[in-house]
Amino acid sequence: MTINVFDSFVAAHGGDGSFNEAYRYVDWLLTVPLLLLETIAVLALPGAERKSLISRLVPASALMIILGYPGEVASENGPKMLWGALSTIPFLFILYILFVELTKSLEKQPAAVSATVKRLRLLLIATWGVYPISYLMPVLGLDGASAFVGRQVGYTVADVLAKCLFGLTIYKIARLKSAADDSAYAAAEGMH
Repeated sequence: MTINVFDSFVAAHGGDGSFNEAYRYVDWLLTVPLLLLETIAVLALPGAERKSLISRLVPASALMIILGYPGEVASENGPKMLWGALSTIPFLFILYILFVELTKSLEKQPAAVSATVKRLRLLLIATWGVYPISYLMPVLGLDGASAFVGRQVGYTVADVLAKCLFGLTIYKIARLKSAADDSAYAAAEGMH
């Protein structure tokens, strides 16, 4: 997907075609639910809580992305704002649920894990906060090429932060939890 997004951007920038926003949105439709599933999995919540979170967050993430797309491709600000507002409802729902659940899980985590989960909460808000700002660039007074490039750069920066940093933080939490649960693993990994 990333290569298709880049190729579409290059073609649009070179005047050989228009940028296809659908590539980015299809990518998000796949990767956002996976990041949410990884986050839920690493918390090691009881089965009922885990199922409840999955049944709320995965559909909300799909709804957020699906509702955002018509506004993304709209040429006028009215529809862009309408679809953006509709997409913001599941967006805020996801952030709220994750922040609350991550906070609740702190007391059940080993100390090193708890500190990393606290940072994950802030990382979640900081990285996900870039998306609506990028989405709104055409509405905030930028127009033409400036709005287009600014939006794409914002989305790319947010994607790198949200996917890579978030994914690495989840990986760190998994390693720390494994080390806390298994002293042999901790010794083998040099984690004391």
